[in-house]
Amino acid sequence: MSRSDLARKVCGVSRTIEIVGDAWTLMILRDMFLGARRFDDLRRQTGCSPHLLSRRLKRLEAERIVERRAYSDRPPRHEYRLTERGRDLWPVVIALKNWGDRWLAAPGGAPIELTHRGCGQVTRPRMCCSACGEPMDARASVVSLSPAMARERDAAGHA
Repeated sequence: MSRSDLARKVCGVSRTIEIVGDAWTLMILRDMFLGARRFDDLRRQTGCSPHLLSRRLKRLEAERIVERRAYSDRPPRHEYRLTERGRDLWPVVIALKNWGDRWLAAPGGAPIELTHRGCGQVTRPRMCCSACGEPMDARASVVSLSPAMARERDAAGHA
């Protein structure tokens, strides 16, 4: 299976990985959540080559994850803003941050600290049940596959 095959899968994880599942795209998203908006800032902060950064930003724009806005006419310059779709990727980036802080901690502690605007406290966001608010991890859920997902998985097992 090629990476482009992921876009045709039933599973939302597969389709999402096909769009944002490479290191450079995730680094771009990280830096946009840290406030970077301009091409040169994104290039400098991620270390991505200009050509690769341009390609990733065009893809993110095509997927409506970012939007390009002009901020100068002479010379023509643009900045990139996360759309609602893009902002909805925040939990993904935070989950990667939390995992890295726990398992790959650098000397000196976490390099990025989050403070909750509501209470002013430093926080480590976590996943919770949308119905009752209880914290959740992988062991706290039961998985059910849709018929389409079950068929796709069965077909993959018999290929």
